[in-house]
Amino acid sequence: MLQRLQTLPREARDTLFLLGVIAWVILPQLDRLPWWCSAMAGGVLLWRGVLAWGSRPLPSRWWLLALLALATAGTWFSYRTLLGRDAGVTFIVVLLALKTLEMRARRDAFVIFFLGFFTILSNFFFSQSLLTAGAMVIALLGLLTALVNSHMPVGRPPLMQAARMAGWMALAGAPIMAALFMLFPRIAPLWGLPGDAMSGRSGLSGQMQVGTIASLALDDSIAMRIKFDGPPPPQDQMYFRGPVFSTFDGREWKPLRSAFPSRVQLQPELAVRGNPVSYQVTLAANNRPWLMVLDATPQAPEIVGYSVSMGPDLQWQADQPIADLVRYRATSYPDFRHGPNRLAVGLQDFLDLPPGFNPRTLQLAAELRRQPELATAGAQTLVEAVMNKLRTGGYEYTLEPGVYGTHTSDEFWFDRKAGFCEHIASSFVILMRALDIPARVVTGYQGGQVNTVDGFWTVRQSDAHAWAEVWMAGRGWVRVDPTSAVSPGRVGIGTYTRLQPQPNVFTQALNTVSPGFSVNLRAIWEATNNRWNQWVLNYSQAKQMDLLRNIGFSAPDWQDLSTVLIVLIVTASLAGAGWNWWERQRQDPWLRLLQAARQRLRALGLPVPDDGTPRALANLLQGDARATPEAIAWLMRLEAWRYAKQNGNAADLRNLRGELNTLRWLQA
Repeated sequence: MLQRLQTLPREARDTLFLLGVIAWVILPQLDRLPWWCSAMAGGVLLWRGVLAWGSRPLPSRWWLLALLALATAGTWFSYRTLLGRDAGVTFIVVLLALKTLEMRARRDAFVIFFLGFFTILSNFFFSQSLLTAGAMVIALLGLLTALVNSHMPVGRPPLMQAARMAGWMALAGAPIMAALFMLFPRIAPLWGLPGDAMSGRSGLSGQMQVGTIASLALDDSIAMRIKFDGPPPPQDQMYFRGPVFSTFDGREWKPLRSAFPSRVQLQPELAVRGNPVSYQVTLAANNRPWLMVLDATPQAPEIVGYSVSMGPDLQWQADQPIADLVRYRATSYPDFRHGPNRLAVGLQDFLDLPPGFNPRTLQLAAELRRQPELATAGAQTLVEAVMNKLRTGGYEYTLEPGVYGTHTSDEFWFDRKAGFCEHIASSFVILMRALDIPARVVTGYQGGQVNTVDGFWTVRQSDAHAWAEVWMAGRGWVRVDPTSAVSPGRVGIGTYTRLQPQPNVFTQALNTVSPGFSVNLRAIWEATNNRWNQWVLNYSQAKQMDLLRNIGFSAPDWQDLSTVLIVLIVTASLAGAGWNWWERQRQDPWLRLLQAARQRLRALGLPVPDDGTPRALANLLQGDARATPEAIAWLMRLEAWRYAKQNGNAADLRNLRGELNTLRWLQA
C-alpha cells in the first residue's frame, strides 16, 4: 500500500490527505452527533477515498441531491429544526463530507477549506478543554498544510514542504492571535459561546421526578472547581445550594408556585453569624441559570456579563443560562438562620400534599402522632424520630432501586426500603408534611474532593445530592439530610465515601499495573486542565483591565483597550510591510528587472506571458514594426548578463536598471 501511495497521482494523494484531515476534524464530535450523521459522514469520506485511490469519476449530481435531501430530513427528524447549535453542527458536518464528492476544481477545494475551519470552531461549542484545543491545533495545521499544498506549483511537491510552510505561517500569525486574544474587547454577549435552548446537560434538573429511574448512571464530569482562601469547611458541611422544590404533584417535585399574593409570600430573612468562608468558584457551563454557592451566601457573587439575584429560598440565579465557563468569588457563612421565626402566611405552601397519593405514609404519620411521647412533640422531636427510623429500619442507599410505582413514598417506607438521595429526601419531606411540619426538597451538590496537585476542590456531577429543609418555630428553615441516616459516608460523616462510576477497561488495566496510578494520573491531568481554564478560558474583561493597569493605565476602560489594540495593529501592519519590503530586496535583482520589463511591455499593449524570458520578449518586439533596436538590444544584454557571466557584473546590472527608466520601447 505504501508503494501504491508513493505512485499515486498528485491529485489523488492530495485528496486522500485532505480526507484524512476532515476525518480528524469530525472525529471529536462523533459522540455528540446523531448516529446516522456519523455513519453518513464516515461512509461518504470512505467512498470519496476509494474514488481517489482508483482515479474513478465522481458521482453525478443526482446522487449528491439525494444524499443532501436525506441529510436534511435526518437533521429535521433528529432535532425538529434546522436551526440551533446541535442541528446546525450536524448539518455542517454532513455538508462538509458531501462537498468532497464534488471537488472538481480549486474553487470546490476552497469551499471545503472554509467549511473545515468552521467545523474546527464548532468543536469548541461543546468543549473548551485542553484536550479539545490540542486536537484542533493539529486539525488547523492539517488544513493549513492542505491549503498551502493546493497553491504549490505543478509537479509533485512533498507534503512535508507544505507542512513546514504551514507551520511557519501559524507561528508568524501566533503573536497577532495572542494580541487579539488579550486585547480584543470582550463585550457580552458577543464574546461567548452560543447556547442551545433545545438541549440540556447532565447534572441537576429543573424538576425532580421520583421513582422513574431504575438505575442511576453516574456522570463523572466536573461540575465546578473550588479554591478556598483558607481552611475548607468539613465535608459534611459542604452543601452547594441549587434548585429548591416545594410543589409536589404525586410524582414530580417542582419549584414553588404559590397561590398567595406576592406581598404575603415568604422572604429569605437571612441572618448570618460566625466566621465566613471565602472561596473562588469555576463553574462549568450547564445551560442553567443556577449559581452554586455554599449555604448561606448573603452577598451576590459578581460575574461579568451576568446580573445575579437571590430568590426567597436562598437560591442564587443569573439572569441568563450559564452557557460558558464562568468564575466568581463568594463568601458564605456556615452558621446562619433564614425564614420566619413564627408561623406565617405562606408556610401552608410547604404542607400541601396531592390527594390520593401515598396513603400508607399518611397512616404512618398518624401512628407516630398516636405515640404518647410524640403526640404533642415539636418538629425537632419528630424529625429525630423519623431519622432514627431511617437508621434502624433496615433502609439502604443504592443506585439501583428499580422503577417505583405510583405511591413512591409508600414503596420507600414499607416495601423496597432502598433508594438514592432523591427517594430518601422526597419520602422524608412527604412524611414531614403529613405530620403538619412545613418541609421542602433542596437539590445541589454535596461534598467534593481536593486535588492534591493544585489544591483545588473538585465537585463532580456525581456529587449531585438532594436533602430536606424543615421549618421549626424559633429556628426558621433547618437543613435535615435524611441520607446521612442511611449512608453517613455519602455526606462525609466519618469516612467520606464518594460515589464513583464503574472503572473502564483502560482504568482497570492501569490499576492492575499500579494501584492508584489512574487516580494520580487523573489528578495531574485535571490540574493541568484547570490551569488552562483559569488562564485561558477565564481570561475576562477584568483581566484585560488588570493588564492595562500593569502597563501604566491608572483607570483603564474599553476606550484605552481599543487604543492599545489599534496601536498594536498599526505597529504589526508596519512591521509586516517592512518585512515584505525586505523580502523583496532579497529577491533576485535580475528577476525584478525582468519583471519590470514585462510590465512596461504590457502597458504598451503587447501580449507578454508571465514566464516570458528576455529572448522571448526580444522576439516579441522583433515581430512589431514599431519596436526600437535599442529595446531589443537591451533585452539581449539582460539575457547575456544572466547566462554569460563572464561578460556581466553588478555594475552592468545597475546600468541596465538605469537604462530601463529612459528606454524607448516603441517608435512614435
